[in-house]
Amino acid sequence: MTLDQWLTLLGRQHPVAIDLGLERLATVAERLSLTDRPLARYVVTVAGTNGKGSTVAMVDAIARAHGLSSGTYSSPHLRRYNERVTVNGQYVTDDQLVAAFERIEAARTQPGLPNVSLTYFEVGTLAAALIFQEAALDVVVLEVGLGGRLDAVNIFDADVGVVTTIGIDHVEYLGSDINAIGREKAGIFRRGAGAVLGSSDLPASVREVAEHCGVGTLRQLGESFTRTDVVDGRWSWSGHDVEGNGVELLALPDPHLPLDNAASAIQAAWLAFGPLSAERVSRALSSLDMPGRLQWKGPWCLDVSHNPHAAAYVARYFKARERQGTVPARRIAVLGMLGDKDPDGVIEQLQSVISEWIVVSLAGDRARDADTLVAAVERHGGRVLARCDTVDQAMHYCETLQPYAEERLVCGSFLTVAAALDYLDAQSE
Repeated sequence: MTLDQWLTLLGRQHPVAIDLGLERLATVAERLSLTDRPLARYVVTVAGTNGKGSTVAMVDAIARAHGLSSGTYSSPHLRRYNERVTVNGQYVTDDQLVAAFERIEAARTQPGLPNVSLTYFEVGTLAAALIFQEAALDVVVLEVGLGGRLDAVNIFDADVGVVTTIGIDHVEYLGSDINAIGREKAGIFRRGAGAVLGSSDLPASVREVAEHCGVGTLRQLGESFTRTDVVDGRWSWSGHDVEGNGVELLALPDPHLPLDNAASAIQAAWLAFGPLSAERVSRALSSLDMPGRLQWKGPWCLDVSHNPHAAAYVARYFKARERQGTVPARRIAVLGMLGDKDPDGVIEQLQSVISEWIVVSLAGDRARDADTLVAAVERHGGRVLARCDTVDQAMHYCETLQPYAEERLVCGSFLTVAAALDYLDAQSE
């Protein structure tokens, strides 16, 4: 089968899309001998509500800048499934993924043993692990899909676990108690390993879990590692190595990603495979390319922000631009969201930097209808210019407005941004 055929099959072979727990996964991983040895010399696992993807990308870039081979596993993807797995900065091929899926299917249905049903995400996690072990990498960086303790990537032990931020999200799986969510996400920590708390505002439960499980080194932002703000395009980091010695990296370039995540990535890298060089870290941060994260294409800014915490970061970004003199006469947002997200929270955070809104219905079972977004925008005093049935319609409508919008933000979902990128690419052909 082709990769697309495999992905279609994987999407419908398990009764539910999300089925947290490690028992079924562990059974198949054992049949594949995946847990007989580590995925790589150093494994870093990243959990949290926001900032996971950028933290993964920065740890990976720092590793490669220091001459180490590195792989990443992250989700969801924007446009191609292959984006979820990289080896040495390159997306893996269809053939690599198909070969891994075939091995997993053979193990899952091994003759003489009970068949094991796996979700789309679980099969993808095992496939990434097979590819990483075959590549014999120095570093593997894993992004938790949902939660932490019961997420598929947690079947693999991490040398360093990172928790970026904690917010109320995925309440149908994790609940609405912030400390309970924190405990779930902190389930990636291991006895004797490193733990990086990537926010000064984490619930107390995260630190409690880390200390209770006996991590070897615990580093928290604002306490044992810190960072400055960007001044004239440069910022600095200070923290501690594994032995507890103070270390610092000065005059680093602005990665144009949240600095708390950059600081956490540096601390995690130092614990996993340090010491680090300021020159090499600078090279890594300068080379970052994160599609869909404050990505500019002409007047369009595309960001996958889909919860209030992420939207607040986008709003701060635009306000900082305005303080530096970039004040557009008109900034319009194209917003499309899924039904399990919080439109009021997102709109409330963005309203102060958006002139007018174009809202769009997304396709699929989890999609939110544009009419509910219209109501949410109006509840927060915003003006809706149009409701559209597709992202293409919304993008085209925005382009025909008179006067033109000097800046155009596309946000609310990976699906919204992916469709917008497809539209812009088609326009440029």
